[in-house]
Amino acid sequence: MDEEALKKTIVETLEGKKGKSKFYLKDFYAMAPDEKPRAVKNLVNKMVTEGTLEYWSSGSTTLIGLKGIGKQAHAEDED
Repeated sequence: MDEEALKKTIVETLEGKKGKSKFYLKDFYAMAPDEKPRAVKNLVNKMVTEGTLEYWSSGSTTLIGLKGIGKQAHAEDED
């Protein structure tokens, strides 16, 4: 699968998840089972750099989700 098609698949999958907005990196591996984990990780990092995805950390766990989606996104804007 080419990079643009994989990006589209990831975004569509995340948008289709109801009730959950943040995911572990291993969840992204399941979205692209034919790709090597390192390639998926690099693509996720690239999508974060582009502003499509964002990291969220609880201090001990890092999760990834669509930028601006979820409860935490609203709380971060209230500084």
